[in-house]
Amino acid sequence: MFWLSGGFVFRRVVSPFHKLDPRVKLLLSLELFFLALVSSTVAEEGALIAVVLVVATVARSLRRIGRTVLFSSLFAAFIFAINLVFGLGLQSAILYSVRFLAIIGSTSVFFVTASPDELEQIMKWMRLPRDVVFAFVTAVRFIPVVMLDAFQIMDAQKSRGLEFEKGNIFARIRNMVPILIPLVVNSVIRSGELAEAMESRAYGSTPRPTSLYGMRTRWYDVVVAAASLVVFVTVTLYIYHLAPL
Repeated sequence: MFWLSGGFVFRRVVSPFHKLDPRVKLLLSLELFFLALVSSTVAEEGALIAVVLVVATVARSLRRIGRTVLFSSLFAAFIFAINLVFGLGLQSAILYSVRFLAIIGSTSVFFVTASPDELEQIMKWMRLPRDVVFAFVTAVRFIPVVMLDAFQIMDAQKSRGLEFEKGNIFARIRNMVPILIPLVVNSVIRSGELAEAMESRAYGSTPRPTSLYGMRTRWYDVVVAAASLVVFVTVTLYIYHLAPL
């Protein structure tokens, strides 16, 4: 299960997509996300997933994004079964499950290729409150840390004879208590250490602090953004006006 937590860890890769301005990467991800919502056929959703995989290949992150989509297929299967149970039809069930995979893939394009520092710069560029930016970015940074702690605690408890897979659903929930208590304690200790580190660095003493790094828009960022907008508008017009009813 360590591969699951590794999916939340940003890894810098040398690729043309990683060199783009983070705002351009966010724009591409939002365009793919919107198209995933408005597409009305399985073929359109499948083509969108293919585009996501092509972008992942260019970004040299096909394995990570593909792994995320593969893991999400379990939830897609659940969505498929729920739609069949409620009698929405086979075609609608397939459409909603494939749409879910397209949404996951489109959002993964940004979060896999954008570092937490770039995410922080984007949120500051949006003029969001500093405390909100800090809290959100810190949560993103600590997701893999907490997950790794949980897996390590589970391994430690298994070595002491704790069974997770045996018993009914209520017994399994009770068996999670020895996992949750150390995890919560570790999180509280880590939050106290973070508060002390922030205080030692005089967090909040300057209303508008400066940053060592910033975002710069280059000529290829403008080209990619303009080309993506042209394709996005064309596809949107096709879906709403030219697609057969």
